[in-house]
Amino acid sequence: MTVRPAAETDAEALGALHVHAWQEAYRGQIPQARLDALDPAERAREWHNRLSNLPPAAAVYVVDDEAGVLAGFVSTLVHPDPATGRITAIYVRPDAWGRGTGRTLMAAGLEHLRAAGCTEAVLWVLATNERARRFYEAAGWHPDGATQTEDFDGVPLEELRYRRPL
Repeated sequence: MTVRPAAETDAEALGALHVHAWQEAYRGQIPQARLDALDPAERAREWHNRLSNLPPAAAVYVVDDEAGVLAGFVSTLVHPDPATGRITAIYVRPDAWGRGTGRTLMAAGLEHLRAAGCTEAVLWVLATNERARRFYEAAGWHPDGATQTEDFDGVPLEELRYRRPL
């Protein structure tokens, strides 16, 4: 696996991967109509805009599999408090789950935050996302007690904040 900074030319692959990963990871957790409505082309445009305007405190890393195909991504951001970094998203192509891709991406994201001077990191995860929560907990993350509720098409979904030292 090769980890590298994402480029604007990755936007189309990122859009497709992001949609497919959402549809698989959140099945049964987010309203199916919302998942079915996700559009890879629209998400690709969002990725293109994001990558072309990436703030200095943010980074996006991707990993390519052995065939050179995008297998996952992680995005990070340094909070207004420069001691705290945030993993804003981490997604892996479903057929690459369980192969170390997520661990590789998480290591790259955390290293970026360390290099930016952060001493701790946070992320948000759906309370119902047991698979992701197990992944985070195995990597040293723990819920810190903070919660927030997101509205997905009229369905309130609880998110938990996880934290870990760097």
